[in-house]
Amino acid sequence: MSLLLRRPTEWDSWRKGLAGEKRVGAELDRLKRHGWHVLHSIPLANDVDLDHLLIGPGGVFSINTKHHQGRAVWVGDDSVKVDHGKPAPYARKSRAEARRVARVLETYCPFPVPVEPVLVFVGVTDLKVVATQLSVRVYQERQVSALAPLSGALKPDQVEQVYNVARHRQAWRRA
Repeated sequence: MSLLLRRPTEWDSWRKGLAGEKRVGAELDRLKRHGWHVLHSIPLANDVDLDHLLIGPGGVFSINTKHHQGRAVWVGDDSVKVDHGKPAPYARKSRAEARRVARVLETYCPFPVPVEPVLVFVGVTDLKVVATQLSVRVYQERQVSALAPLSGALKPDQVEQVYNVARHRQAWRRA
């Protein structure tokens, strides 16, 4: 925070986002004992990154973390509002990110790779999902463990093949 103006700076926003990603990353790492692979902060083109990628028997999940400490979040079919503010395009961006991930993985895997978008909210006081057609999974940080029992989307050898592709930076270079 700028000491002179007492306004949040870009650095404050980045630091808060990183703290949220670390908290979600720790929760996702707990899924490894259930046969899942987790990748964190995958760099893409144009100075953007994937917060997390979860790969396992239930498929691939592109996880986007949003840290809104002490705030109330409302999720509709295609918009998200924080403390009744202006709609944010989080759901739309998460779907686009999942499509981007699927394109990359399917370039190198000889089978369809199901990728689902996930929004994880960190530090919120209330999360209300009122969507009826939402194609994005929405969780609070401690709820991501709900992904652990999912299965049937990828065979064990496919999980390993997808993971081997996903962990190579060259695969993401032009994504």
